[in-house]
Amino acid sequence: MRGLIYKDFCVFYKCIDKKLIVIAVGFTALLIFSAGPYGGLLASVMFAMTIGMQNVMSLAGDDKADWKKYQMALPVSGLSVVASKYISVLLTLGISLLGSVVFNLIAGVAFRSFDPAVWGVSLFGAVFLPLLWTGICLPLTYWFGVQSAQAMGLVVVIPMFYLVKYFEDGAGLSVMADSLMSFLAAAGVATVLIFALSLGVSVAGYGRKR
Repeated sequence: MRGLIYKDFCVFYKCIDKKLIVIAVGFTALLIFSAGPYGGLLASVMFAMTIGMQNVMSLAGDDKADWKKYQMALPVSGLSVVASKYISVLLTLGISLLGSVVFNLIAGVAFRSFDPAVWGVSLFGAVFLPLLWTGICLPLTYWFGVQSAQAMGLVVVIPMFYLVKYFEDGAGLSVMADSLMSFLAAAGVATVLIFALSLGVSVAGYGRKR
């Protein structure tokens, strides 16, 4: 199983489009300096969503390599195969957290601002947004294919984008950060439950195709 975890993590890294990294860096810089001291929060949210999407997209790399036929011939259980993917998702949370810290440090130094609420929401999002994203999309992938997860990803992105724009243009990002702090514990528990339940659903979907 350790070999499968290593494979999934390597595929995650190798499937990253280097051109998109350049675009993302430019967009993140624009986002940070346009949103002021709350730019780190917005950049963290966008980066966490990207980590979640990349975890799902790495399965597309498996499809292109026709990995599924070989994988199903391995002397390991369906639970081990699917669990290795979920564990690799947990490993990528470190990347998401590191990005959140860097973005908030840049925004904090640039605008001489340190808001514990903003940092708290940023770090929370860095961990739980990828978990929520993969918790929803991975079962779709194992049951209906990568295309269904990609379509679901677009559906999820649109309301989240407008939610951020609402607070940015309306009530204000400071209100969003302060108001979300009271819901973090409940949201965290719900996300962990979704992630855990999705593992069982994914295992059932994988077993259906064996």
